Amino acid sequence: MMINIAKETTLPVENATPVYDARDLTKGGGLAQIKLGDQLYTLRITRAGKLILTK
Repeated sequence: MMINIAKETTLPVENATPVYDARDLTKGGGLAQIKLGDQLYTLRITRAGKLILTK
């Protein structure tokens, strides 16, 4: 199984928080699954361009 990791967007040095483009996470689609521990979440990009994260 091959896993593709979204690329971190380059930020100024003073901002240490990583930034990821949601379209990279969804591979250009509208959905991505994000795993945290043993929990699986769904990230959805709406038609209005908003993000929804559900368990």
